[in-house]
Amino acid sequence: MFEDTIISLQSFIMLMGASFLAGFLDSIAGGGGLISLPAYTLTGIPMHSVYGCNKFSAAFGTTIAAWRYWKHKMLDVQVGILAAVGAFAASALAAKVVLYFSDSTLKTMMFIVLPIAGFITIMNKNMGEENLSDTYSKKKKVILSIVIGAIIGFYDGLVGPGTGTFALMAFCFLMKYDLRTASGNAKCLNLASNYAALAVFLMEGTVYFKIAVPAAIFGIAGNYCGAGVAIKKGAKAIQFMLMVVIVLLFLKMGSEVLFS
Repeated sequence: MFEDTIISLQSFIMLMGASFLAGFLDSIAGGGGLISLPAYTLTGIPMHSVYGCNKFSAAFGTTIAAWRYWKHKMLDVQVGILAAVGAFAASALAAKVVLYFSDSTLKTMMFIVLPIAGFITIMNKNMGEENLSDTYSKKKKVILSIVIGAIIGFYDGLVGPGTGTFALMAFCFLMKYDLRTASGNAKCLNLASNYAALAVFLMEGTVYFKIAVPAAIFGIAGNYCGAGVAIKKGAKAIQFMLMVVIVLLFLKMGSEVLFS
């Protein structure tokens, strides 16, 4: 079997564990790709297949997390769908715009933005404990949903890592959702970009199903468990995981800026 999948048994076991951890982290605060992408890379499969397989497992895992948030009424469906539409359109546009920016410029931008995001999170110790989104009119919520979706989708097309994390923060800070509902909304937004990208990878034939399907199963399990933690533990657990993701993103972007 493992000869057919082009990876060793040890690599397969490592990848399954990483897929579970990535799903667990991603379902709470985003950033699962920080774990899964390096794990896929270490298996030695071609890079285009790394992205194809990773997107396959991420798409199904995100679906489960979004479903669980919706089931527990921690997802504003209208807002999530509007944001997803905005994200889909903007991500497609960003795929063209990104050609005008160098990698080093994009990485430097992230290196500057991440400490600010971390500082805001630390200073707002009571961030996202209350859902105050109802203080906004329906019209304002519609506009903000589309704008957030467009900005985050554009970022996803330009840079990628941390898309779910920034979506969560946007729903929390800009629309005043509690962290649990913000996380649920972010998952809905993520579905659009994940499945759009997955469709492309599938058409290009870059998904190794013998690797991607088992990884997706472990990713689904991780997403299910992570969403459960977010549902039970609430804002404090999400805020803690949010800081973990921000630190990981900062370290990743910092190393790429310094060594590029």
